[in-house]
Amino acid sequence: MDNESLKHRTFNGMKWGVLDNLANSGVTFLVGLILARMLTPAEFGIIGIITIFINISIVIIDGGYATALIRKPNATKDDYNTVFFINILISVGLMLVLYISSGVIANFFNQPSLSVVLPAMSIILLFNACSMIQKTLLVKQFDFKSQAYVSLVSSVTSGLIGIGAAYKGFGIWALAFQQISRQFIMMIGLWIANHWIPMLRFSIDSFKDMFGFGSKILIANVINSIYKDIFLTVIGKMYTVRDLGYYNRAEQFNLIFSNNFGQIVQKVSLSSFSQIQHDSDRFLFSHRKMVRYIGMFTFAAVFGLAAIAKPLIITLIGSKWEPSVYLLQIMSLYAAIYPLHQLNLNVLHVRKRSDLFLRLEVLKKILFIPVICVGFFFELQFMLWAAVIYYYIEFFVNSWYSKSLSGYGTWQQIKDLFPMYVISIFVSAAVWMITMINMPYWAMLPVQIIGAVVLYALLYSFMRLPEFIELRTFILKRIRRK
Repeated sequence: MDNESLKHRTFNGMKWGVLDNLANSGVTFLVGLILARMLTPAEFGIIGIITIFINISIVIIDGGYATALIRKPNATKDDYNTVFFINILISVGLMLVLYISSGVIANFFNQPSLSVVLPAMSIILLFNACSMIQKTLLVKQFDFKSQAYVSLVSSVTSGLIGIGAAYKGFGIWALAFQQISRQFIMMIGLWIANHWIPMLRFSIDSFKDMFGFGSKILIANVINSIYKDIFLTVIGKMYTVRDLGYYNRAEQFNLIFSNNFGQIVQKVSLSSFSQIQHDSDRFLFSHRKMVRYIGMFTFAAVFGLAAIAKPLIITLIGSKWEPSVYLLQIMSLYAAIYPLHQLNLNVLHVRKRSDLFLRLEVLKKILFIPVICVGFFFELQFMLWAAVIYYYIEFFVNSWYSKSLSGYGTWQQIKDLFPMYVISIFVSAAVWMITMINMPYWAMLPVQIIGAVVLYALLYSFMRLPEFIELRTFILKRIRRK
């Protein structure tokens, strides 16, 4: 595959990846705004607790096999069938574990409703396991367009189900019905979009091959998932469920750009890097280009979100959620570099260094322990500030190993990212100052957003930022062709 073809497929993948995440998370986010006005912070907090166990279980079900299949150039039918049945078997086992342990979990968090809602929501694990191979095949084929359509249908339909249930007074079950139906509809849609049908075949050789690479990814991902969700555990146990609800709502705003763009980067870069993994020069060029594009988009979006946090939250979901504003602004400081973590870690995956990936995760989680300690002894915002320090240390650790594997290390990345970081901080500060003007929040929001867009366009054009010029040229060419 030549450079132009790869660039086109990468741009196309990024485009549909963005639309996919707008459908999957954007629509869900809008539905969440409506539900936030109909339900209480405590009910969102309980769902946040359930999310801890669902997320960890999904990581275990995946087992690193999806990554192994994507990076394997010549994956066979036996490989796909073997992984499919492993996923199903593990998902059923984990559903049983959650059913048996739901009472203990409810007692630990002192929330009796968990003993009923958690087993019901565990069906999500089976739906997810049934669709993992279909999703993996679409990623390998750069078919992010089909995923976007499926996400749109599932998000809209499940959102209507959740809103309807909340209107009828189902309370926390409205949130449960929304998430269960979304995963079910997505499973059906992915099966329709992909014509792969499993066969009753299981290969021990395929299992050994997949497990050899995937097991280290599994252990690292489980460790990462536990530590990622430990915020929810500490908040749910040490603070109130209402506090957890405020955190959960701030995190939902935060996920609009950081985590969702991180997922796009993870899927597109893994497919793209896998195509050129044996060409060192092209690999280095592609890695550097992606880092610069990530910085340009993510810094602007995440710091901009922090600047408009107060008018945005109060306008969309009401003043009862105002405590979420400060939490979101702190989160933005580490959310800005989350997609860079995903990109640098994909370098390890493509270079077949799952052993190094595991060692890095263990090291980073040891460094994360002080963050948890802060949560036990201080208020929630202090734990988030400690997390900011940790995530920037994590960036140094992840990018340090990129130099030996791709030739593009920490200091080169910082040098490329620094101008965009400074511009984003400057623009966000200017936009935030508008909040000092005495005007209604609903009127302030469009002024802030338009002002930010104009400032970014002017500054990037004045500095002749290569990625901005390239993107603008690419878009204009597409418009002229149409």
